[in-house]
Amino acid sequence: MTKQISKGHASEILKKQILRSSISVALNYSESKEAESVKDLIHKWKIALKELRETHTNLRIIEKLELCDSVMSRPLLKETDELIRIFVSSVKKLRSRIP
Repeated sequence: MTKQISKGHASEILKKQILRSSISVALNYSESKEAESVKDLIHKWKIALKELRETHTNLRIIEKLELCDSVMSRPLLKETDELIRIFVSSVKKLRSRIP
């Protein structure tokens, strides 16, 4: 999608930011697989969740400013929203396991 974003100063900033935040989600999730405890796992997932929310916000801005075709951004917004819901639910379930 970032290849489809129109050129311009604001576009370049958003493009770089969305790449950073979305990549960070994957990296934090990957790191969580080696969590040392449930608390550590929750911490890593909460970081990934923050990055997911940032990605979602950047996607909404890109869509509102019409910097790329909504055919490209809408499915990504939907998928990001679904991932946010999954992470929120997972963190809640894990928190309930901590005495």
